[in-house]
Amino acid sequence: MSINNVSFIGLGVMGYPMAGHLQKNGYNVTVFNRTETKSEKWISEFKGQMAKTPGDASKDAEIVFMCVGRDEDIIEVMEGENGIITKIKDKSIIVDHTTASAEIARKYSEKLKPKNIGFLDAPISGGQAGAENAALSIMIGGEVQHYEIVKPVLKSYGKAIELIGSSGSGQIAKMINQICIAGLVQALSEAMAFGKKANVDMEKVLSVISRGAAQSWQMENRYRTMLDGKFDYGFAVDWMRKDLSICFNEAKKNGARLPITEIIDRYYAEVQKNGGNRLDTSSLMTLVDK
Repeated sequence: MSINNVSFIGLGVMGYPMAGHLQKNGYNVTVFNRTETKSEKWISEFKGQMAKTPGDASKDAEIVFMCVGRDEDIIEVMEGENGIITKIKDKSIIVDHTTASAEIARKYSEKLKPKNIGFLDAPISGGQAGAENAALSIMIGGEVQHYEIVKPVLKSYGKAIELIGSSGSGQIAKMINQICIAGLVQALSEAMAFGKKANVDMEKVLSVISRGAAQSWQMENRYRTMLDGKFDYGFAVDWMRKDLSICFNEAKKNGARLPITEIIDRYYAEVQKNGGNRLDTSSLMTLVDK
């Protein structure tokens, strides 16, 4: 199936460059953003088209991509006045890059089946740099037939693209991702604060251990800014706490225990109380580097 017309709903830190990559790769992209000036800026940079509503953006699209904030935002752009569902055409596919609950993914997958519309939950990982450099990891839940159609298009900005399983599985994979990141960032924060207290050259330490068993993306990409006490490089604490709340809700349903993640979430709450809502997730360092 040849894909020509796509739309992108939500031009935030991630969505803006992702939609740009689609346009650069030859797709005819129509964008919608609640703040219209962001759409206007995108058009001036990438060409393409802009629409006044999610429905108008989606009416001619074979694939509708969206990347918004929360479950509530998904419901609004899907079912609100002039939402996606009001105008999307038969046999189209919706790809939701929002980090949201598995429940809402399953809800829309089932709701859209009678309308002959596909729905894939496809949360992403890799941060703003990954979006800008077309190097995102994309975890997908949904039906194989829809995944096979969408995968070549996702290669516009995805480096690792995997169908995890049925609807909701992509969101579960993203929850696992966030649980791992929370633990890694806390351990990295404690280790670097420990090294500074011990008066060792942390540049030399990191140059060695980053090539061994302790290596991680967080270490490679955040150690320098953490040592410098700079925390405005990516995913904000507010959003991390939102994501972790989704993890905790799912854990209550499946009986999983997340004791360390719960502790780290409380640390993030402390960062928020200190005014660090918009600092990036590596700002856990501020609690131990005193």
